Amino acid sequence: MMAASSGSPGSRSGDTILVYRDRLIPRSELHFLQRLYAGFDRLNPVWVGRSRDDGLAGLSDQALFLGRDGPFGVIDRELFKHLGILPPAPDLRALRPKLVHAHFGRGGALALPLARALKVPLVVSFYGADATKHKQYRRFPPTIFKRRLPALWRETALFLCVSGFIRDQLLARGFPPEKLLVQHSGVNIDPAYGPDDPAAPLYAMFAGRFVEKKGVPSLIEAVRRLEAEGRTIRLVLVGEGPMEQELRQAASALKQVEFMGWMPNPELRRWMRGALALCVPSQLASDGDAEGLPTVVIEAMAAGTPVIGSRHAGIGEAIEDGQTGFLIPEQDPGALAAALRRLTDEPGLRQRLGENARQAAIANFDMFAQSRRLEQRLLGVIASRG
Repeated sequence: MMAASSGSPGSRSGDTILVYRDRLIPRSELHFLQRLYAGFDRLNPVWVGRSRDDGLAGLSDQALFLGRDGPFGVIDRELFKHLGILPPAPDLRALRPKLVHAHFGRGGALALPLARALKVPLVVSFYGADATKHKQYRRFPPTIFKRRLPALWRETALFLCVSGFIRDQLLARGFPPEKLLVQHSGVNIDPAYGPDDPAAPLYAMFAGRFVEKKGVPSLIEAVRRLEAEGRTIRLVLVGEGPMEQELRQAASALKQVEFMGWMPNPELRRWMRGALALCVPSQLASDGDAEGLPTVVIEAMAAGTPVIGSRHAGIGEAIEDGQTGFLIPEQDPGALAAALRRLTDEPGLRQRLGENARQAAIANFDMFAQSRRLEQRLLGVIASRG
């Protein structure tokens, strides 16, 4: 089956590679995954998956779905998932791909039989929970990822890690060190940055999934403490997720709080530009779930907005404490409140930190530079396999 996308196989120049994402594609991942290929000029990515998700309409490149049309396709996809049998449709061999690039650890395990059948190298990118969450690596009952992990270690050409933290996590789990490389995500450096109206009242902002590892209760408590001092700071929460009702209840006593729901990336960037700070109070979840390096951190930096982030996972690889934002301990509402207090009390501090953050984003996280780096690495794998 083929998705109704704007591109077609071969619509870019160069050799074809298959980009495997089992669910094509959650809208929360759409922009950061597409940016990975924004600077490609020698390789042509064609997306492949087993099921459709809510971001598919925004995918600019061609998307192919495993399995025949109708009820036989259901059987095809189950056989592929559990036994690694490549479905008879679509004819991926006809594309003559040179490599499979799979996203997330489980995606790598599912794509391993695909790379074997096509006799091409496999590269797998890891982003966060796929390296840290306990259930991914449980012994019993073993997940598909756990069952195929030894083969994945042997046969994968390269494991790309979104941060040094994720690389360390995979190293501790027994991944071959010579195959682990850090590959940062990049963002579009928008020429528009800073508040549209510098005199307008600013607000504290969060953007992300409402799940335990995001640490949103710490942010709500920090704002509550500031209100207890007689300070009113507007709190804007952008996102959705399983903890939404719990968070709404926790925030119900605040004077100015808005739950904005999910929003498209251009709108999110506009809200970031007007924020006093983007707050990223991430923490280690009870099931081991942790961040890699949240893309919203880099997006806020590119928008000229300081970030208040916890010393968690890869956040400190992007934020320099006191220079481009603030780093605080995990689950420390007092430290978060103190950082917000400084930004409201010290004239010019927000602007100085924001300008420094933007320059750091330009230097280290430009999406075209990071994408070209990724393409060179994939080309190197292809060349090494002849």
